[in-house]
Amino acid sequence: MAGGLILAYLDRNLVPANETNWDFSDVFGDVVNIALPVMGFVLASRRPGNRIGWLALAAGLTLGLRSFADQYAQRALVAAPGSLPGGPLALWVSAWIWLIALAMVAFSFLLFPTGRLRSRRWRPAAWFVGAVFASSTAAVMAGAAREWANPSVSLSQLVSPAVLAAMAIGLLAALVVSGSAIVVRFARSAGEERLQLKWFAAAAVLVVATFIAVILTNSNSVAAAILNNLALLCLDVAIAIAVLKYRLYEIDRIISRTLAYTIVTGLLIGLYAGLVLLATEVLSFSSPVAVAASTLVAAALFSPLRRRVQRAVDRRFNRARYDADQMVTAFAGRLKDAVDLDVVQADLASVVQRALEPAHISLWMSNGRPPVSS
Repeated sequence: MAGGLILAYLDRNLVPANETNWDFSDVFGDVVNIALPVMGFVLASRRPGNRIGWLALAAGLTLGLRSFADQYAQRALVAAPGSLPGGPLALWVSAWIWLIALAMVAFSFLLFPTGRLRSRRWRPAAWFVGAVFASSTAAVMAGAAREWANPSVSLSQLVSPAVLAAMAIGLLAALVVSGSAIVVRFARSAGEERLQLKWFAAAAVLVVATFIAVILTNSNSVAAAILNNLALLCLDVAIAIAVLKYRLYEIDRIISRTLAYTIVTGLLIGLYAGLVLLATEVLSFSSPVAVAASTLVAAALFSPLRRRVQRAVDRRFNRARYDADQMVTAFAGRLKDAVDLDVVQADLASVVQRALEPAHISLWMSNGRPPVSS
């Protein structure tokens, strides 16, 4: 089923269509198409030894070529038939070249964030992914050759049902294998690499959630296209930040704050709607009174609810901050009963070292005692 959903999405969004109308969502699509090769160029120039940048460049090139070939074929075969040469060839290229871009994405998953496989044991996985995409591309190329000049053809018409099912299973398996490489890296990573993977994971969750929502709602609206493109743009930015190692330390706070405010907003909206229904339908209050009372209750609960939710989210997604808060709270409790100044100095230096992890700590006291350093 998941493979069928993937191919349904690709059939609707990546195979040449016979519509030539422009809409506002095309602006966001163009921005994403430009952002991908730009990101690849930046990464390839700043981190030439990391293959992620080169894969992004290849994906951007193939997507750009696919878009050009599609528009060229529509002009040559639909808008003004016979006005341009090579229309069927452009249509044939646009029918299968998007698979190359998707293959670059799969290989990026295998290599992210270092640009290398995690170990030699992942080489069979890389060969499997390459074989799946090569065979799928060959099948679509052969099918598109039979529909040489048909601009309204869909993916399900290019290949037989058996081949389509095999493609669905193969592409899904390849994406699962490549995605599992990131999961394994994340589970066994530490330090800087773990922060890099957190940046990618946060953006990938956004992309997957948007992808699933659009598929399940079967939406072809402008808003759905804009959401898809914005999610992909966020993924490009997250990959660039992760590979360039730019301000990696902020991701935990971004994730925890986003989750906390999303949860609080959902809870308050549900509470507000429940109170309004209770007041109007059960207690028979007038609507203005019910709305006003519900608004006051929701506003009064916002701060305490936010603190509790933020604490729970930090415990899971921003563990460093949660542990630091716990250390400070424990130190404050010990400080109430402390009488030995030397013990307080040593305890304070230890708490600061564990909570903030500075390179050096010095503590000066006004009573002439020598500074405590660590």
